[in-house]
Amino acid sequence: MADIKYYDVILRPVITEKSMNQMGDKKYTFYVHTDANKAMIKEAVEKMFSGVKVASVNTINNDGKKKTRGRIVGKTVKTKKAIVQLTADSADIEIFAGL
Repeated sequence: MADIKYYDVILRPVITEKSMNQMGDKKYTFYVHTDANKAMIKEAVEKMFSGVKVASVNTINNDGKKKTRGRIVGKTVKTKKAIVQLTADSADIEIFAGL
């Protein structure tokens, strides 16, 4: 496994209708590095956003979809999503404040 630093773990936030609705329950969704585990994701969120305390992390692995182009068969890239549940006394994540 590669040496992954905390700033390499979180790739980008997921901006969908479902993820926006979960923000009211202090659940935030991110695309994360495919080799990152739950402990690494928790550490990265707490270090990157000040005043945030993580209660739990749920992860979802998505395999790449099979794509064909003529006779050539390939796959799209694998992705991993993390749903981060914050504690009740935790501060909100600022990047989602205006959405």
